[in-house]
Amino acid sequence: MALIVLLIILACIVFMVSALRYKLITIPTMNYFKSTLPALSQTEQEAMEAGDTWWDAELFSGKPNWQQWHQIDAPLLSDKEHRFIQTKLVHLLSILDEEQIQADKDLPESVWAYLKAEGFFAFIIPEKFGGLGFSAQANSTIVAKIASKSLSTAVTVMVPNSLGPAELLLHYGTESQQSHWLPKLASGEALPCFALTALDAGSDAGSIQDFGVVCEAEFEGELVLGLKVSWDKRYITLAPVATVLGLAFKVYDPEHLLGDCDSLGITCALIPTSREGVITGARHNPLNQGFMNGTTQGKEVFIPLDWVIGGRGGIGNGWKMLVSCLSAGRGISLPALSAGSAHLCTRTSSAYATVREQFGLPIAAFEGIQASLARISGLTYSIEACRQATAQAIDMKKSPAVITAIAKYHLTEMSRTVMNDALDIHAGKGIQKGPNNYLANNYMGIPISITVEGANILTRNLMIFGQGATRCHPYIFKEIQIIQNLEEDKAIKPFDKLLMAHLQHTSVNVLKALWFGITRAKFINAPVSGPTKRYYQKLTWLSTCLSVSSDLAMLRLGGSLKRREMLSARLGDVLSHLYLASCALKKYEHDGRQQGDLPSVCYAAEYSLAQGFRALDEFFDNFTHPVLAFLLKSWMHVTGHGCKVPSDTLVGKVCHVLVHSDAARERVSHLCSVGEQGAVYTMERAYQLAKETAKERAEFKAWLKNRADMLSLSYSEKIALAVSDKAITELQGKSLLDAENWRVKAISVDVF
Repeated sequence: MALIVLLIILACIVFMVSALRYKLITIPTMNYFKSTLPALSQTEQEAMEAGDTWWDAELFSGKPNWQQWHQIDAPLLSDKEHRFIQTKLVHLLSILDEEQIQADKDLPESVWAYLKAEGFFAFIIPEKFGGLGFSAQANSTIVAKIASKSLSTAVTVMVPNSLGPAELLLHYGTESQQSHWLPKLASGEALPCFALTALDAGSDAGSIQDFGVVCEAEFEGELVLGLKVSWDKRYITLAPVATVLGLAFKVYDPEHLLGDCDSLGITCALIPTSREGVITGARHNPLNQGFMNGTTQGKEVFIPLDWVIGGRGGIGNGWKMLVSCLSAGRGISLPALSAGSAHLCTRTSSAYATVREQFGLPIAAFEGIQASLARISGLTYSIEACRQATAQAIDMKKSPAVITAIAKYHLTEMSRTVMNDALDIHAGKGIQKGPNNYLANNYMGIPISITVEGANILTRNLMIFGQGATRCHPYIFKEIQIIQNLEEDKAIKPFDKLLMAHLQHTSVNVLKALWFGITRAKFINAPVSGPTKRYYQKLTWLSTCLSVSSDLAMLRLGGSLKRREMLSARLGDVLSHLYLASCALKKYEHDGRQQGDLPSVCYAAEYSLAQGFRALDEFFDNFTHPVLAFLLKSWMHVTGHGCKVPSDTLVGKVCHVLVHSDAARERVSHLCSVGEQGAVYTMERAYQLAKETAKERAEFKAWLKNRADMLSLSYSEKIALAVSDKAITELQGKSLLDAENWRVKAISVDVF
């Protein structure tokens, strides 16, 4: 009996404490959250629900599971994909001439025909519809290889395999729409484009003014229910030559033919460009690139409801369709273009720095050149690692909106850095346009990648952290959903449960951040041993700091954090560099810890760690009062974080491997198309011959030294005298002469 009474008393105490907690903690906190947390609009909520979280959520948690990260299989291509790359793709690359394409402002008819016949527009279409059914990894790899040879062709191939009719049909089309359109798209009979951007709707796609009005009209001899659509779109790739137009517009139903609502929302439809009233053909000139890009218009063009993607049920669901399918463009195509350009820069810059001489030495021997070469190699390794990992996420049927935004923004920006370094190394050769300049066309095209699929300023300042903080946080999104979707009396208990878990999560991370700061994270368990172990420890430390800083920012600023773009962008940079460094480390493990890659891996990891901690410090400096900023930084890293940009010693190691290890150089630039002719082949041939004849060249130079009487002689005459003087053999003389001819050809520029 006494035990029963005791239990009743304990139960009453627990009840009273719980009630008091609800009254003193939960309800006031919930009300505070209502007033401060960012309220999600319908379009924002749809965007959040359409995307997935992946490794980004682990990085945001403050306790990334590195074992889980390593357990994700290495990205591989199927035998079918390998055969396509080794045959169809190799042939395509052999017939591309980007200089001629830009001069003609179009691909040759033979190239168009080859692309259609061999399925280059059908990577994402399943085999049952006549497509190739390739993985995202294969799609990305093929586009990257093409981009290293012809950016115009890469964009032409990229678009039908990216966000557009095929992608939307596969996810949302009706069976009849799929069976009608997908075989035609796979065979090239139908050439698609997708029109979203308009005069006042760019990055803010939700503000499009293009509209369709529900009405009845005659179609093919019958009175049917449909839409009269009016639009005026620009910047639409393939629009001038497309035969089927994917179109995004808003639908209105003033006569309530479909229901009680006047405004039904963004909708996507497929319209044959042969339809009366559809206007295409006018072209833009995107920085002299040869791919088709232009406008499309229509005024009160009637389409039946069957042309809406998803049929009648697809009306108003266009925004959800678009945001759920954006991964193809952000996560596959644009990283592929960036990787192709970066691999081109790495291959050619390392070769040029070897064969180009000044002051009697290859320019690769000068530390200024080495600084640029190392940055090229390190960032290219990071770009390639991120490209592979992000495509792999999509192959895992993920739709990680934050990850793909990171890939889009940072890979295009890193590619721009790599290209600028390559131009600096090539100097005069890099700025003389012509067939011998393999960099200029890609250099001109880089701003295009940076602009499309959401301008980079928007991506960095609004999307990465703005969406990531809400979507990737283990509790915030759930708390917002409870607050917005439930009445207060029903929300208290589930909110209380989340709140207690959230407080525990934050408290633990606050204490961990202090401990890591005191110890510089030296006691954190790492999944590996050896030279990369320290990077894992520091990344875990930085992840914990990000978690604490994000909670502080959202607690202090609430919904206004969305408008404090410079602050949120810095936290986004922290998350981004956590992802980039983890991709580089994962690639190193999956590639079998190639020792020749280690300097580039270290460069990539140290670069990202330095950028990540720098962004964190800048966040603290601008977040609040200087004294509080000092205290926060002291809490996070009491003795300093010690993460600096790569050292001069590491720069030297990266360059040594890049110039002296053919295997390592091949791995970091394998997407570059070399071929058997053209400027890149010439440079590669000159590089290989320079390496093969390095010893003989040194002997010849030693013999030639202080021979002022030979200044007026040609190189071949000097070689002949050296042979007759037995300084070198006749065979060595021939090798040197051959190497010199290729070298001169490689470093020469075009004249007109």
